[in-house]
Amino acid sequence: MTAATLHAVTIGNAMVDVIAAVDERFLVAHDLTKASMMLVDDERSRYLMSHIGESFMASGGSVANTSHGLASLGARAGFIGKIADDELGAVFTRDLHEAGVSFFPAPKDHGLPTGRCVIVVTPDGQRTMNTYLGAGAVLHPSDIDRAAVQSAEWVFLEGYLFDKDDAKAAFRVAARYAHEAGRKVALTLSDSFCVQRHHDDFLALVDDEVDLLFANEHELTTLYGTEDFSEAVGKLRDCCPLAVVTRSKRGSAVVTADEFIEVPSLPVDPIVDATGAGDMYAAGFLYGITHGKSLEQSAEIGTICAAEVIMHMGPRPQVTLASLLPEDLR
Repeated sequence: MTAATLHAVTIGNAMVDVIAAVDERFLVAHDLTKASMMLVDDERSRYLMSHIGESFMASGGSVANTSHGLASLGARAGFIGKIADDELGAVFTRDLHEAGVSFFPAPKDHGLPTGRCVIVVTPDGQRTMNTYLGAGAVLHPSDIDRAAVQSAEWVFLEGYLFDKDDAKAAFRVAARYAHEAGRKVALTLSDSFCVQRHHDDFLALVDDEVDLLFANEHELTTLYGTEDFSEAVGKLRDCCPLAVVTRSKRGSAVVTADEFIEVPSLPVDPIVDATGAGDMYAAGFLYGITHGKSLEQSAEIGTICAAEVIMHMGPRPQVTLASLLPEDLR
């Protein structure tokens, strides 16, 4: 087995986010479920864009954000995803390269535009996402770069991408490539609605392939069909060797077969925009476990990264994340 050259390579939707501040009435008027991620078609996406008023664009995509966060911490990160040969695809590529992330794009001969996500943020900082996947929706097993996957200590899979059968197969291929090379596989559940849509497939993937699961409390209880968090944790221990569960103001918990490590959240007031909080937490945790930190320290790094991104609009840090870490966590 050759030594890894990357700490992590992520696989997910290549998106450009269109972000706007709205009030609660906007959600009601446009039939939006607060704090959810809904898949929409091109027409619905354009409709929402025409009604949100002032907005700004930022390259996004959940695990692409995580790769950006890893690079900001000083780790070596890569991203596998599908874009088009269009303006948004060029913006996405430029932003990854400027961040120092290696990009392994899939072929562009699919005829679809680069994906975009219309994100509306209410005054409480909650984000409601309306995602037109575009090119990202047609990720195929043949798009997974074996050499890229096997060059990384970890491959990190994005649950949002799990809505298409080809993408589900692509995840299985990526996991096989990783495990063949002695690498490890992480998965983020991404969204409770996504878990509901593909419940059995997610359970099977976690049980068969996943070495590290990221989820928030609601996603975890949805996965295991219970409203009781402790019961969900018990079932999780039977399926996955390591997991991190974020619990909003209650902080986060690292779960192993015989450990339950709680790490408090950091006070942030006001929370401006929760977009990217889970993505940055994952970046911090992956940075920690690939740089010799304990599980508790890794969770602390994740907490610091998540706190930075919710203090401003947009899903990516506005400062170098490495500069926020105390000496013992670097």
